[in-house]
Amino acid sequence: MLECPECHKGFTLTTVEVDGDEVMEGELACGCGKYPVTRGVPRLIIGRPNEKNVTTAERFGEEWKQFSMLTDQYEKQFLSWIEPVGKEHFSGKTVLDLGCGKGRHVLHAKRFGAKQVIGIDLSQAVDVAFANVGKMEGVHIIQADIYRLPLKQVFDYAYSIGVLHHTPDPAKSFACMVEKVKPGGSVSAWIYGREGNGWIIYILNPIRKITSKLPLPLTKALAFVLTLVMQTLLLALYGPAERHAKLKWLKRILPYSSYLCSISGYSFKENYSIVFDHLLPEIAFYIREEEFRKWFSDNSLRDAVVTQRYGNSWRGFAWK
Repeated sequence: MLECPECHKGFTLTTVEVDGDEVMEGELACGCGKYPVTRGVPRLIIGRPNEKNVTTAERFGEEWKQFSMLTDQYEKQFLSWIEPVGKEHFSGKTVLDLGCGKGRHVLHAKRFGAKQVIGIDLSQAVDVAFANVGKMEGVHIIQADIYRLPLKQVFDYAYSIGVLHHTPDPAKSFACMVEKVKPGGSVSAWIYGREGNGWIIYILNPIRKITSKLPLPLTKALAFVLTLVMQTLLLALYGPAERHAKLKWLKRILPYSSYLCSISGYSFKENYSIVFDHLLPEIAFYIREEEFRKWFSDNSLRDAVVTQRYGNSWRGFAWK
């Protein structure tokens, strides 16, 4: 499945250490150079990645190291993010997860019946992903740059969840993913929407310009304080509005209610990771529906289905 994006040749493998079916240590080589396989992960960062992309990826990598847990709620989340795709869509397919983070979606793609799942990430989160899912049969984790994917066009289905809007050029990142899908295959993406996120764009984004440059311990401490406030509101207002029929009227008057009600049942630790996630990146684009739909038409995708999720984000699916 591997191919150098520069010389378009395959790689030769030198194996140093094997654990069962996994090559844990070794080296991959092509006409462009040699690339290590360490701790079970091929490190195929070819060329020089965009500096801002690296910085953003590194900060997210630290997040996944600190919030490495996999929880039961991730299956429902995943299916919500890729709607209208259902579990049956994965059966027997070769699947690409672009920006796999700690591997939570890779896990469910495989459980849903995918034959092979390749998880790609630029950050050190690949080590967390490998620890979580890397030894599952048919699962492979690779460290690589979204703009220089070391992959052949072999995928039946590719998806990117919450990643494209954190790259320097989201539309180009989407195109890079589509390029690796076979004709007749399909793609999904979920991105932040500009619609419904005014308070984040005008209030949180200026704060994020500061927090994205703070040392991670300080950002984490600030996220902890903010999560205490948010969790109190979730337990006192948004949770009851979500769960009790007599309080449904609250959902109509509470700000940002669709989204906050949806996370009102999450643990403190999970919501802590969500807040931390929002304060970390230097890059965060909020995409209008019109622009998101254009990504699909520009890449000659057909039968695109674009829908809003919780009034503040966009999800899309289409065929190649």
